[in-house]
Amino acid sequence: MAKKPKLSDRQKRQVQDNRTKRLASKQVAHSDEHLGAELKGRVIGRFGKHANVESIDDGVVHKCHIRRTVNSVVCGDNVLFRPSQSDDSRDRGVIEVVLDRVTTLTRPDFYDGVKPIAANIDQIIVVNAIVPQLSAHIIDRYLVACEDVDIPPVIVINKMELLSDEDREWVKEVVEIYEEIGYKVIYMSCVTQEGVAELSTLLKDKISVFVGQSGVGKSSIINQLLPDAEEVVGDISQNSGLGQHTTTAAKLLHFEQGGDLIDSPGVREFGLWHLPVEKVTSGFIEFRDYIGGCKFTDCKHGTDPGCLIRQAVMDGKITEDRYESYHKIVDSLEENRPSYSKG
Repeated sequence: MAKKPKLSDRQKRQVQDNRTKRLASKQVAHSDEHLGAELKGRVIGRFGKHANVESIDDGVVHKCHIRRTVNSVVCGDNVLFRPSQSDDSRDRGVIEVVLDRVTTLTRPDFYDGVKPIAANIDQIIVVNAIVPQLSAHIIDRYLVACEDVDIPPVIVINKMELLSDEDREWVKEVVEIYEEIGYKVIYMSCVTQEGVAELSTLLKDKISVFVGQSGVGKSSIINQLLPDAEEVVGDISQNSGLGQHTTTAAKLLHFEQGGDLIDSPGVREFGLWHLPVEKVTSGFIEFRDYIGGCKFTDCKHGTDPGCLIRQAVMDGKITEDRYESYHKIVDSLEENRPSYSKG
């Protein structure tokens, strides 16, 4: 059972001020006359300028407009809203206020800057798969994004049924580094049911969000965990080898045993160009013991004399693969940063 969100003093003042101004000026819009009393709710779907809001009190879902004064609404947001009391199906409720977010998953957008994807989530499920291609570098990028927003990640390696015993051992060698540095890893197959029960247990009583490239099987996994969700499973493109986008709108789904899943539109790769290099460095958690100890304060952690991170690689305390992945990400920051943000 989700906890009822509480208003901060600032939010209480904001709500009261807005109400007082409307009443004092007698500018209550005609379109507001069909609205009921203010309720607390949670956004479980976002569709353009509208959102579906589930009442905290009774679980009823209301279709709502979003006030122009509300800057951002995403799945998982706790809100104050006024439901429609009209019999006309064209009338909708209105989201008045978004309550403070505990956590926010964001990604950079070339047009809108840093853009929120989901709110108030407890963990991020990073899905990678054998097909179209297992990519430790893509996993590393997602992990940096997770560390930046301080939300614990869980790594899922999907489509394990496609591997021979020999290939399976190779995959585990590639992935075991993540377990060694403290991340949870689940090997999964929707065909053989491997890992399904383990992931289901991990999702119980938590709000989770799936991220990963299109085609890695996020929709198939959701169908295993929530058969009534009826997610559309996309095909793999013959030209690019990447999956076709099947999720077009963010939505929040409930588990019968408790817990929720936010299913957001797939992104093929999380951009990290909005992060300073220092954030990327700390996003590699095994680097943290050495940060700040290099001989030079502006150390690039390459061939710089007295670099503790490079020395840790040479001593076998940091893997060469992760070290190379780190530099690949750092080198891509300036290259991928939009021109308007470079100045």
